[in-house]
Amino acid sequence: MKVDVFDMKGKIVDQVELPAAVFEAPINKDLMHQAYTRQMANARLGTHNTKTRAETAGGGKKPWRQKGTGRARQGSIRAVQWVGGGRVHTPRPRSYKQSMPKKMRRAALRSALSVKAAESNIIVIDEITLSKPKTQLMANALKKLAGKTSVLVLMPKKDLSYDVAMRTADNLADTKVLLASYLNIRDLFSFDKIIMPLKSIDTLKAHLG
Repeated sequence: MKVDVFDMKGKIVDQVELPAAVFEAPINKDLMHQAYTRQMANARLGTHNTKTRAETAGGGKKPWRQKGTGRARQGSIRAVQWVGGGRVHTPRPRSYKQSMPKKMRRAALRSALSVKAAESNIIVIDEITLSKPKTQLMANALKKLAGKTSVLVLMPKKDLSYDVAMRTADNLADTKVLLASYLNIRDLFSFDKIIMPLKSIDTLKAHLG
C-alpha cells in the first residue's frame, strides 16, 4: 500500500510503501476485542475491599441472653444483619489480570493498524521539525495534517525530536505522543488519526513484522 509523505506544512513531498505484513494483515475483530479487553482488565487495580464480621471492631459481647427476652437470638452486634456489622459476598482484593500470548497481541496490533490504513487514517510525515518548541506550532501542524480530529503521534525513538514532540503536544487536547515500540491496542482505538515519521515505519516493521 502506497501512501503520501507530508512535511510539517501539510504538503506532499514523497510517497512510501507501507509494509504489507503490518498494514495489510488479515483483520480479526475477535482478536482485537480480546486484546483490548485484556489491556483494560490488566489496568484495573482490584484494591476494592469491605470488612467481614471478623474484621469489624467491637461485637465481642452477646447483646442479650439467649432465651427469655422475646427477641430473636443474637450472638454479636457485628453480624451481617446489624447496622455497622460486617458484610458478606462483597468485593475483596483480587487480580483482574488476563494473559494473552505475545503472538496474538502482535497479530491484534497488525489487525488494528490494517483497519486504520484501510480507512486512510494513517498519515506519514518525513520528520517532526519545529522552528521553536512551542505548543501553538505543533497545534497548527497537526491541524494541517489531520484536521480537527484526535491524533496519536508515533515517534521512532527517544531523541531530541521525541522530547520536543512530547513537550509541545502535552497541553493539546485529544493528542498523545507515544514511542512506536510502545504502541498498544487501546491507544489505537482511542484516536482517530495516526501520524508517524518515516522512521517509525521501520520501528513498527521490526516490532510487528
